[in-house]
Amino acid sequence: MASIWDAITGRKSTPASPAAPAFDPSTSSDVSSFLTPASLDPTLLHPLAGLSSTLSYLDLDETALSPLSASALPSRGWSDDLCYGTGTVYLLGLSAGGMWGLMEGLKKAPAAAPPRLKLNYVLNGMTRRGPFLGNSGGVLALVYNGINSAIGSVRGKHDTANSVLAGALAGAVFKSTSGLKPMALSAMMVGGAAGVWSVGSKALL
Repeated sequence: MASIWDAITGRKSTPASPAAPAFDPSTSSDVSSFLTPASLDPTLLHPLAGLSSTLSYLDLDETALSPLSASALPSRGWSDDLCYGTGTVYLLGLSAGGMWGLMEGLKKAPAAAPPRLKLNYVLNGMTRRGPFLGNSGGVLALVYNGINSAIGSVRGKHDTANSVLAGALAGAVFKSTSGLKPMALSAMMVGGAAGVWSVGSKALL
């Protein structure tokens, strides 16, 4: 009937569209296989898609550790030694100075003074002694690590002799404005402390 009416009215008949293929349930294992096309896989939109799952961002390559560093703390070069040493000594000096100021403030405060006045004595002592020891220790550690790294790079190895020599030079530089006797005393103290640290840290490895 449609073709006869089209012939009378002169209307062109539209070709029939091909039938869509029937869905075969046997070809699908689950619902997501036909709801999410392969071209629209959301996992492919990730910037790291396709990389190996064994990729580790925090993997510390032990072979990259500095051969000049043989201590209790791992080091990847002179910059690590500088940061670790300076920061550790600064915090130790700040803590020791705070305790020194605490005891000094409690000792100087009058026995009959009110609590607020005693607290003022304590805070004054802690803020005076803590930064003093912390800054002094930090500067000393900064100079020591710089000299120690320079000596190690020249000799090509890091041993107790390097630490003692670097400690003696750092102590002498630290007291260089106070005269020869304070310089010698500071060199002996810092050099001895550096030697004890070097021997003790190697014994812990």
